[in-house]
Amino acid sequence: MSFSQQGQDWSVAGWNKSRSGGRIGNESKEAALNRARRAGNVVTEAKHNGVANKSAHQATGNMRKLEEDTDNFKHETVDRSLSQALQKARMDKGMTQKALATAINEKPQVIGEYESGRAIPNGQIIVKIERALGCRLPRAPKKKKPASSD
Repeated sequence: MSFSQQGQDWSVAGWNKSRSGGRIGNESKEAALNRARRAGNVVTEAKHNGVANKSAHQATGNMRKLEEDTDNFKHETVDRSLSQALQKARMDKGMTQKALATAINEKPQVIGEYESGRAIPNGQIIVKIERALGCRLPRAPKKKKPASSD
């Protein structure tokens, strides 16, 4: 086997075994931090939201704020009158939920949710249903903002 070794550098190439600023051997994290503090190096430990940054699944610092909050965060669902009117109009037209869903390019589950009253109202879907059934469905009255007295 003869191959050219002209450009080969046979000197030892490697990395320093002792890294500056890092842990030495099996030194604990606390010991490494204390050694860095004694040497005068600036040491910072990143803690976000008042908790250690070990995991993304730990409780956040806003947990207290959430516990104290008493607001009701529940999505509004479609009105009972809309659900019943939708069922009646669909049955009068002789359509199944699947046929109506196909006509408006939605999943049959969407129609089922609207008829059972579990759906979050979406104006676009309601308009599509109205067009497919050829009738106007009752809408929930819009909430008026109280007038501010200045």
